[in-house]
Amino acid sequence: MTAGPYSHWQRYLPKGLFGRALLILIVPVFLIQITVALVFIERHLDGVTRQMSETIARELRSFASVVEAQSDPAETGRMVTELSSGIGYEIDFVQQDFIDPQERRPFYLIADRAIIETLQSKTGYPISVDTQRENKVVHAAIQLSNGVLRAALPKNRLTTRNPHFLLVWMMAVSVFLIVVATLFLRNQVRPIRQLAEAAEAFGKGRTAPVFKPSGAEEVRRAALAFTIMRARIERQIAQRTLMLSGVSHDLRTPLTRMRLSLAMMDEQEDVTRLTHDVAEMERMVDGFLAFARGESIETPEPLDLRMMLEGIVEDERAKEREVKFEAPVGGATTLALRPDAVRRCLRNVIENAGKYGAGRIWVTLKAEARQVTVVVEDDGDGVAPEMREEILRPFVRGDVARNQDKGGGSGLGLSIALDVTRAHGGNLILSESAHGGLAVTVNFPR
Repeated sequence: MTAGPYSHWQRYLPKGLFGRALLILIVPVFLIQITVALVFIERHLDGVTRQMSETIARELRSFASVVEAQSDPAETGRMVTELSSGIGYEIDFVQQDFIDPQERRPFYLIADRAIIETLQSKTGYPISVDTQRENKVVHAAIQLSNGVLRAALPKNRLTTRNPHFLLVWMMAVSVFLIVVATLFLRNQVRPIRQLAEAAEAFGKGRTAPVFKPSGAEEVRRAALAFTIMRARIERQIAQRTLMLSGVSHDLRTPLTRMRLSLAMMDEQEDVTRLTHDVAEMERMVDGFLAFARGESIETPEPLDLRMMLEGIVEDERAKEREVKFEAPVGGATTLALRPDAVRRCLRNVIENAGKYGAGRIWVTLKAEARQVTVVVEDDGDGVAPEMREEILRPFVRGDVARNQDKGGGSGLGLSIALDVTRAHGGNLILSESAHGGLAVTVNFPR
C-alpha cells in the first residue's frame, strides 16, 4: 500500500494531543496575522506613502523648474538657500553634469519602494533616490540642464510614522491570547493524560492511580467508563480466584482418596498408569490455581530480572543441563513486576526448553530503552510455524508438535507464561532458534 503525501509530514508533527491541539490553534492565528499584515501594507501603507510622496514630488518639480530657469550661478545658489529655509528640509545645488545612476530598491521594504517609484514618476526629471543611507532621511538628486539639485527629505514627510506599531500590537495581543489558550488547553488535556496513565498502568498489571473524572463531557464519560470497566475486571478476577479455590478444594478430596486407594493396591501396570494420571491431575490443579491466585493477589514490586534468571539457570544446571546465560553488564534490568508470577513464567519457559531440547539451553537477557527482553532457545526439533499459536493455548501439549518421547506435561506451561507476560503489558513470541530448536521471546515493558 502506497503511503499518501500526508504520511510524509506526520514525522514532523507533534506526537501528543496537547502539541497537535496547540498547533491547530497557533497556525490559523499566525496565518491571519500574515494576511492582515499583507493587506495593511499593500492597501493602506502603500497608498498613504504614494500620496505623501506625490506632494514632495510636486514641490521638487517646482523647485527644479525655478532653479533650472536661472542662468547666473550666484543667483541660483542664493535662491536655493532661500527655498531651503522655508520648506522644512535641506536642498542644495551643485554644478555637475551627471548624478549617481545607482538606486537602492530593497524588495522587502514596501514603503521605500513606493517612495522611489513615486518620486521617479511624478518629479518629471531624471532623479536618483537613496532610502538606505540614513535611517530617517531620503536623499534625492535631480538632474537639471545646468547642474544637480540635491534634497535631504525627512522620511516622515514621505510615509506614515512607525507603521510597524500596528503589527507589534497585533503580535503582542496574539501571543497573549495564545498563552491564555495554552493554559486552558493544558487543563483540558490533563484528564486525558491521567486516563492514559491509569489505563497503561492497569494494562501492565500495576496499581492504577485513582483519579477523579474531570474536563470536557466526553473525557469524563471515557474516564467513568474506564473506572467501571476496571472495577468489573477486578471483580471478575476475584470471582475467578474464589471459584478456582473452591474447585481446587473439591478436586483435592477425591484425588487424595484415589491416591490412597491406589497406594493400597498391588503394583500392576494399570495401577501405575492411574497413579501417574492422578499425580498429573494434581500438578495441573495446583499450577493453575497458583497462577490465578498470584495474578490477582500479588502486588508489583521492583524486581531484578538478572538475579532471578541467575537463580533459575543454576537450578537447571543442577539437573545436569547445559545452560548458557548472557546478560548485559550494568544494564537496567529492574522492573516493577509480580515476583512469583514472573518467576513461574520464566521457569516454565526454561524448563520447557530443557524438556524438549537436546540438552543445551541458551538464555539471553536484553535491557532496552522501553522494555526488557528474555530470549530462551533450545537445540531440539523445534515447532512448525502453523503449530506455534496452537501450543500457546491452555491444555495443549507440545508433544504433538515436538517429540512424544520427551515425557508428558500439563499443557499449561507456555499458556501460563503468555498470560503472565500479557498481564504485565508484555508479550510472548515463538520463533525458530538459530540453534535449530524453538526460540521463546518474553518481553516486559518498563
